[in-house]
Amino acid sequence: MQKGNIRVQTENIFPIIKKFLYSEHDIFVRELVSNAVDATQKLKTLSSLGEAKGEIGGIGIEIRIDKENKTLTIADRGIGMTEEEVDKYLNQVAFSGAEEFLDKYKGQNENNIIGHFGLGFYSSFMVSEKVEVITKSFKEGAKAVRWECDGSPEFLLEETEKAERGTDIVLHLNEESLEFLEPARITTILEKFCRFLPIPISFEGKQINNVAPAWTKKPSELTTEDYQNFYKELYPFNEAPLFWIHLNVDYPFNLTGILYFPKIKQSYEIQKDKIQLYSNQVFVTDEVKDIVPEFLMLLQGVIDSPDIPLNVSRSYLQGDPNVRKINSHITKKVADKLEEIFKNDRAAFEEKWESLGLFVKYGMMTDDKFLEKANKFNVFEVAGENKFYTLEEYKIATETLQKNKEGKQVVLYTTNPIQQDAYIQAAISKGYKVVKMETLVDAAFINNMEMKWEQISFTRVDADIVDNLIDKADHVDSVLSKDDSEKLKGLFEKQQSALHITVEVKGLSNDVPPVVATRPEMMRRMKDMGAAGGGMAAFYANMPDEVTLTVNGNHKIYQHILAEGDTDKQEKQVRNLADLALLSQDLLKGNDLTNFINRSVELMNKEQEAATLS
Repeated sequence: MQKGNIRVQTENIFPIIKKFLYSEHDIFVRELVSNAVDATQKLKTLSSLGEAKGEIGGIGIEIRIDKENKTLTIADRGIGMTEEEVDKYLNQVAFSGAEEFLDKYKGQNENNIIGHFGLGFYSSFMVSEKVEVITKSFKEGAKAVRWECDGSPEFLLEETEKAERGTDIVLHLNEESLEFLEPARITTILEKFCRFLPIPISFEGKQINNVAPAWTKKPSELTTEDYQNFYKELYPFNEAPLFWIHLNVDYPFNLTGILYFPKIKQSYEIQKDKIQLYSNQVFVTDEVKDIVPEFLMLLQGVIDSPDIPLNVSRSYLQGDPNVRKINSHITKKVADKLEEIFKNDRAAFEEKWESLGLFVKYGMMTDDKFLEKANKFNVFEVAGENKFYTLEEYKIATETLQKNKEGKQVVLYTTNPIQQDAYIQAAISKGYKVVKMETLVDAAFINNMEMKWEQISFTRVDADIVDNLIDKADHVDSVLSKDDSEKLKGLFEKQQSALHITVEVKGLSNDVPPVVATRPEMMRRMKDMGAAGGGMAAFYANMPDEVTLTVNGNHKIYQHILAEGDTDKQEKQVRNLADLALLSQDLLKGNDLTNFINRSVELMNKEQEAATLS
C-alpha cells in the first residue's frame, strides 16, 4: 500500500477545480463516460494490432446507482491501468496540468479555459466527497489496484481484488449532489451527452446509446429511409425534412455530419440552435454559431469534428482557422446542393420554395459567396401566373415594360396578394409582372438586394398609381377643367386622424378606380422594418402614415358628384370614395371605419328614398 501527497505545491487545487472547472456540474457524467469510451477503444486498437493477448470478449460501459451507500459507479472493460500508470496519470500528469490551470486561470471566468489540461477525471470531485478508482490492466499478470482520494492532495494507492480488466470509478456523492442518485436524472444526462457514443452504454439494464449513428457511415451505405429515420431519432415530433446534406471531409480538416432542411410553413416557425455539435460522437453543444454560418442556423442535424478547439467544459468555441474553413465548407456544400436540386428537378425545388426561400434569402443577405451562387437558383413567384422566375428570367420577361427613366429594371412586388389584389390586377392589366414577397425577411432582403444587384429597383405594387409605378409613363390629359379639378381637390382634402394625406387630381385611364391611395415606397419600407424590430426601428413604426390620394379626374363618377346640388351629400360621397381607397391600404380603422359604415348606410337610404319619390 502506498500513501502520499499528490505532487502539487498548491494546497487549494481542489477548491479551484471545483469552482472553475465546469459551469454545469452534470457534465461530470459525460467526462467520465468519455474516458471509459477512450479506454475501451484503446483496447480494441491494441487488439487489432496484436498487442493485446487473447480474446477481448464483451466490451461495454455500465453505470450503476447504489442509493443506500450514496455511490454512482462508471465501470468499463477497457484497457485498465497498472499501479505505475495510476500513479503517473492520476497523481502526476493530470495534476501538473492542474497546476498550469491554476496558475493561468485562478480568478478568471471559466469560459476562457482552454481544454488541454487533462482534467476531465477531476470533474468527479465537483459532486463527490470521495472518489475511488478500482482498475486492472489488460497486460498479462497485472494486479488490480485501488486509488482513493477525498478531494485533498492526500491519496491512497493499494493492491486489491478485481476479476476482470477495466476500470470502475466509484463516486461517493456529497450531500449537495444526491440528485445524481435518481435514475431519471442520470437517464436525462446520458441521453443528452452520450446517446451516440461508439461503445455500448447500459444503465438500469438497458442500452441507452446508438453506437453507429447515420453520420458515422458513408453516404453510399445509407438509404433515404435511413436518413429519415435518423432525423426522427433527433427530432421525434417534427415533420419529415425537405432534404439533407451529408458532410464527410478528412482533409484539410476532419468533419462529418448530416444537415437537414426542415419544413417551415410560416416565418414565425423559424427556430435556431437546432444543430448539435459532437466531437468523436461526444455531445458538446447546440450553440454552433461560430462553426455554421448564421443563415444556416435555421438548419437541423449533427456536425462532428475532432478538429474544433473547445474549452475545458467543451461548451464554447475558440477562434481558430479550422473553424473558419469548416464554416466556408458548409456554405459551399449547401449552395452546391441547392443548385444541384434546382438544375435536376426544378419543379421539386419550386414546390419546396416556401421553406427554402427563407434559407436562401437570409444567406444572400449575409454571405457574399453564397449570394454569388444563389443568384442562379433564387426564384420569384409571380402573382396570377403560378410560375417562378429567376432574376435573369424576370429581367428578360419584363425588359421592355419595366424599365424606368434611369434604365433600371423595376421589380414590382406584393407583400399581401389578397389585400393588395386591386393594385395587382391593375398592374397585370398593364402587362407588368408582380412577384410575391410575403415572408418576415423580405423587407430586409429587398433593401439588401437593391445595394447588391446593380440596375435593379424594387417597388411595391401599391406604392403609386399604376401609371406611375414605372417612372416613364406619359399621363393621359384630364377631361376636367382647371376649376373643376381645384374644386374636386378641395372636396378631398379632408385630413384623417393620425394620417398625413396629400391629394392630387390627375387624368388617368378610364379603368383606373376613382381614387387610389398610395404610400411612398421608402417610408412604407421603414415602417415595415420598424414594425419587425426594436430600438430606432420602433421610431419609424410609430410615425404617422404618409398617404397620397390620387383622384382620377377622368372617371365618369365625378361628372355626377360635381353636378350634385346637395353640398352635404356631395361631401359625404367624396369622403366615402376617399375612405374606400384608404380601406384598400388597411388604413381605415377605429372611429373612421365606423363613420364610413354609418355614412354608407345613410347614403344608401337617401338613394332609396329618392328612387321611391321619383
